Amino acid sequence: MSRVGKAPITVTAGVDVKVENGSVTVKGPKGELSQEIDSEAVEIALEDGIITLNRKSDAPDHRAKHGLYRALIYNMIEGVSKGFSKKLEFHGVGYRATAKGQILEMVIGYSHGVHIELPSEIKLTAETQKGQPPVVTLESHDKQLLGQVAAKIRSLRKPEPYKGKGIRYADEYIRRKAGKAASK
Repeated sequence: MSRVGKAPITVTAGVDVKVENGSVTVKGPKGELSQEIDSEAVEIALEDGIITLNRKSDAPDHRAKHGLYRALIYNMIEGVSKGFSKKLEFHGVGYRATAKGQILEMVIGYSHGVHIELPSEIKLTAETQKGQPPVVTLESHDKQLLGQVAAKIRSLRKPEPYKGKGIRYADEYIRRKAGKAASK
């Protein structure tokens, strides 16, 4: 049985959860999220502020969805109560990032600047300190959307292993390689 799926979810104070017609809706101080649930695979019970998920059979598809839906619901509750954030660092000579409203303007080594308009659910801040790489902070109540946008920004200039240039997550470690001069 799924260890993740078996764990009960405690609903935090100030968060309202509704389960109806195969969908779960979560409202909290930071926003509102909803998720469609396969009601043929998983059964959701909400009692006294505790959510439990039970799968209807041991079919591989049902076993996979058991832990998945539990994790999605838990992340929704965490998001609307506390929120999530990701930090991206821009390593490279001349790399810059500025935030103008919901538009992120970047100079990342191309012949032109790169502009990305972010969804309204994401709060954007960009800061630059002397001697430090520029840091872009993304905050949102939707963990899936936040991860997708951060991955899209990182994909514009992935960190390379020789000099370490590129856009990386703040907690990411880049394994460095020796160049061809080290082979002699």
